[in-house]
Amino acid sequence: MMKVTLAFAVALGATAIASPAMAQAQEQFIPALVYRTGPYAPNGIPFADGVADYWTLLNERDGGINGVKITFEECETGYATDKGVECYERLKGKGPTGASYFSPLSTGITFALTEKVPGDKIPLLTMGYGRSESRNGAVFPWNFIAVGSYWTAADVAIQHIAHELGGFDKLKGKKISLVYHDSPYGKEPIPALEARAAKDGFTFKAIPVTHPGVEQKSQWLAIRQDRPDYVLLWGWGVMNSTAIKEAAAVGYPRDKMIGVWWSGAEPDVTPAGDQSKGYKALMLQHGAGKFKVHEDLDKFVVSKGKSAAKDDYAQVLYNRGLLNSMIGTEAIRTAMKKYGNKPLTGEQIRWGFEHLDLAAARIKELGFENMLQPLKFSCQDHQGADEARVQQWDGKEWKVISGYYKADLSILDPMVKDQSAKYAADKKITPRDCSKES
Repeated sequence: MMKVTLAFAVALGATAIASPAMAQAQEQFIPALVYRTGPYAPNGIPFADGVADYWTLLNERDGGINGVKITFEECETGYATDKGVECYERLKGKGPTGASYFSPLSTGITFALTEKVPGDKIPLLTMGYGRSESRNGAVFPWNFIAVGSYWTAADVAIQHIAHELGGFDKLKGKKISLVYHDSPYGKEPIPALEARAAKDGFTFKAIPVTHPGVEQKSQWLAIRQDRPDYVLLWGWGVMNSTAIKEAAAVGYPRDKMIGVWWSGAEPDVTPAGDQSKGYKALMLQHGAGKFKVHEDLDKFVVSKGKSAAKDDYAQVLYNRGLLNSMIGTEAIRTAMKKYGNKPLTGEQIRWGFEHLDLAAARIKELGFENMLQPLKFSCQDHQGADEARVQQWDGKEWKVISGYYKADLSILDPMVKDQSAKYAADKKITPRDCSKES
C-alpha cells in the first residue's frame, strides 16, 4: 500500500488513506515532479496546483477513473536535473502497478529520463516541452510531446511576426533575436529559427542568459546597440520578468517582444508592473480564466477546501496543469477500454496514449472547450497537434490577439525525421514499424 503523509493529504486534497485491508487493486498511482521552492517556484507552483486539483476532482466527483481511485505523490525537483532523476527513481515503482506516467516539467529532466523510461516501460508526458524530435513515436515510443513542441512554438512566433509585418516577404532583411535560458530548454527552438531564417531571409541572433536569469544587463545593452526588429523570449521563472524590466530600461518596446508559452503567464508580467504592458506571448492553446471544467472544480474541490491553489486559481499555468492531468488521465481511460477498469501498468498506459483521440465533442464533455483543439496521437505521431495562438498583456490581464496558427510542417517534419534518425543511430535504436502496430 502506498504511504501518503497527512500533510500531503491535507495540502493537496488527497483522498482518505485506505487501510491495508482495503484492496490495492483499485488504486492508480501517478507521480508528480514539482518545484514549489527555488527561483522557478512562482511558475512551478500554479502548474503543480492545477495538476493536483484535476486528480482530486476525478476522485471527488467520479471516484477516480472508471472506479479506480487516483493516488498521487509530489516530489520536489527544484528544476534540477539530478533531483528530477532521483525523484523518478524513488517514485517509479510506487503503487500496485508502478508509476502511470511522468511529467517532468523540465526539458533537462526530460532529456535524462528519455534514456531511462524504455527500460522501465513508463511513458513521459511532456506537454509543450521536451525533445522536439520525440514527435516521432517510431524512435521515441515512450515520449509524448503533447499539443506542441518548441519547434512548433518557434515557427508560430515567426508566422505571427510575418502577420504583423504584412506578409512573409516582409521578413527579408529584418533582425530577430532570441533571448534564451542557457539550458536544453532554451536551446531547443534554435534549429527551427535557423531554418526559418534561411527560408525567409531574416537575420537571426541567439543570446544566452545564465541560470536563473536575474542578470541580463549585458544582453539587453547588446540588444539596444543591435536594435533587432523583434525579440523572442525563451525564459522561465524569474528570468521572464527580469527580461521585461531590462527591456524597459534600455527602451526596447515590449510590443516587439514575443515569449514562448512558458514565458506568458501572470508571474512573468506582474513583477514588472506597468513595464509589462504590451508584452506578447504564445499560448499553448489555452488562456487564463474560468472554463466549464472550473464549475465542477468549484463544486467538488474548491468549496470542500480540497484545492491546492491559493491566489493562482484559474491562472494560465494553473489551467495548464489541469490540461496536463486531463490528457494523462484520458490516456489511462483509453487504455482501460482494452485492458479493463483496473490499475494499469505504464506499458498498458503507453498504448492508451498512442490511441488517445480527443475529438471536439469529448473535449467539450470534459469541460475543456476553448482550452484545447482536437488532439490525436498515433504510433508515428506523439505530438498530436500543431496549433498555437498569441496573447498580449494589457497591464491587468491577458488578451487573445490572434486566431490559431498552424506550424509549417513542410519545414518541421524533415527536421523531426532527420534529428530522430540521428538519435536512433547514436543510441543504436531500431525504429518501430508502425504499420505493424495495432
